[in-house]
Amino acid sequence: MFFEILSDAAETLSIECLVVGIEADGKLSPTASHLNTLTQGAIQDLIDSGDLSGAAGEQQLLRNLPGLTAPRLLLIGLGKTDERKDRHYRKLVKGINQTLGKLKLKSVAIALDGLASDQPDPYRQTRLLTEWTSADFYQYDTTKSKKAEPTTLEQYAILLPEDAAELGESALLDGVAIANGINSARELGNLPGNICTPTYLADKAKALAEEFEALKVKVLDEEKMEKLGMHSLLSVGRGSAQPSKLIIIEYQGGQKDDAPHVLVGKGITFDTGGISLKPGAAMDEMKFDMCGAASVIGTIEAVAEMHLPLNLIAVVAAAENMPGSQATKPGDVVTTMSGQTVEILNTDAEGRLVLCDALTYVERFKPASVIDVATLTGACIIALGHHASGLLSNNDTLAEALLTAGDYAADRAWPLPLWDEYQELLDSNFADMANIGGRSAGTITAACFLSRFTKAYPWAHLDIAGTAWNSNGKEKGATGRCVSLLCQYLIDQAETLDLPESAHEHSHH
Repeated sequence: MFFEILSDAAETLSIECLVVGIEADGKLSPTASHLNTLTQGAIQDLIDSGDLSGAAGEQQLLRNLPGLTAPRLLLIGLGKTDERKDRHYRKLVKGINQTLGKLKLKSVAIALDGLASDQPDPYRQTRLLTEWTSADFYQYDTTKSKKAEPTTLEQYAILLPEDAAELGESALLDGVAIANGINSARELGNLPGNICTPTYLADKAKALAEEFEALKVKVLDEEKMEKLGMHSLLSVGRGSAQPSKLIIIEYQGGQKDDAPHVLVGKGITFDTGGISLKPGAAMDEMKFDMCGAASVIGTIEAVAEMHLPLNLIAVVAAAENMPGSQATKPGDVVTTMSGQTVEILNTDAEGRLVLCDALTYVERFKPASVIDVATLTGACIIALGHHASGLLSNNDTLAEALLTAGDYAADRAWPLPLWDEYQELLDSNFADMANIGGRSAGTITAACFLSRFTKAYPWAHLDIAGTAWNSNGKEKGATGRCVSLLCQYLIDQAETLDLPESAHEHSHH
């Protein structure tokens, strides 16, 4: 699908469908009002007859109106002003795309006059429309013998006034790049565990480096990790025939000696729980336990496509957690790369065991910030449900930047406390710490565990257990959540750098 920004008069466009908004109580948007005049009051007639009120999400399709080049006019109810928050805007876009999909059209133009969202920022409105539309037309068919019907839509035009067109162009380029990253993350998440193994993730990273000149990839195998003393990470894959991998993807868009931002992703390609075996119900969903890894891979892909002027390193700690004869047992003690020892009381608290060694490893990059992303705790779903990702950090400035980025990207996180009082729940009689802290505050104690390996740099932890995938029916599948948030954070970081004007036209706040 090709996205573009147009500033032509709506009535002159040679497309198959024009989408225009009507506000609550039949109030015509500027475009609707203009078209109403051209069509001799056809739109007002609909409102006067009670067939259209402008209620949120309402739709009416008109055909072959005089004065319009497009054969179809789709009128969309925008609802009252206070109903246009992100949630309603998202539903509105989904409703439009469902109708366009059913009509099997090739080309469409959307003219919402900036009224569909309660935030008047044209960059943000355009970017979200692009990202969400791309998501609505994503279909998974990789492991189906009957392939999905390809989307008929080829041209998706967004109408903006001339003075907002340039901003719209940059929103669209960023939106498409971020959407591609989200799609990559969803695809990796949706692949089954027998295909998407640690080795597959490593190959995926290598393929990305082939595609983008600014990326280079290094993969550490088990032997190299052994030499580095990553016994915690290695303990997780011991019971599996699949070898564990540490995958390092480097993007250089800044100066050579600029401190890089680092993203660390949990890549447990399948999680049985190990010897602390999970119950069987819905265990298939544990193929999604590498969604943190998928989102950091998707993010670095998007950043490379956007040519952001900063340095970024994505590190994926990849392993498969199986209950084989070599598997780690509850009560085993391992030594981490940092030298600290861990008593593994529950082999199903394995994400933190791969992440802690990766977090020690990234010290060598002297990072400006480190953010790890992980489907870490079921407790996070109990605390925050499926709407917000959990955020814990050892640095208030970094936490604030991520929360702001999440709000802007409509990919929200919510903070939980990382107080010292919680640390003692990890006390162990047989090692420096245990890998679980009991039933209470599970999300927090998991982050407390990680915080012991991140003292050398500003660090934040995003728990995406509740947001990385949907469990229900037709919607079941990976969401690509956190890619938008991370991309926005990095766009914001790129903007704070002192750059020559032309380096990257990204300023939009």
